[in-house]
Amino acid sequence: MTTRYDEPNRLARAANAVIRQLAELGVEIAGSRALRVRGRTTGKWRPVVVNVLTVDGRDYVVATRGNTQWVRNARAAGFVETGPRWRRTRLRVVEIADAEKPDLIRRYLDRWFWEVKGHAGGLTPSSTESEVREIAASIPVFELAG
Repeated sequence: MTTRYDEPNRLARAANAVIRQLAELGVEIAGSRALRVRGRTTGKWRPVVVNVLTVDGRDYVVATRGNTQWVRNARAAGFVETGPRWRRTRLRVVEIADAEKPDLIRRYLDRWFWEVKGHAGGLTPSSTESEVREIAASIPVFELAG
């Protein structure tokens, strides 16, 4: 696993804040969902908006920006909360092994490349299998388990 992190700029942070607030109110935009994770040093709940990929009835979150703060917090806590403010659900996070990531990353890019282009380690929906395998270690993927 590498520690690549494409930090969002001001505009991206502002847009994410608006989408996160909508998601916390129960309004999903293109599969976005509110996610909260407990901070690893402060213990405070940190909100973020993510796209939830569902494959064969299992939900996954993919951090195309890399080793983000929410990723580090989720690893440390071992669980997250998802859903709108009035109906949050606590779920365990299970990190997916690098060898199992390529198919999930490819499906994620097929659906949300328009949103994450430029922040997926150079990958596109038409990237070759070897290109996806090469960069997979720098893209954390978690299963949301009940």
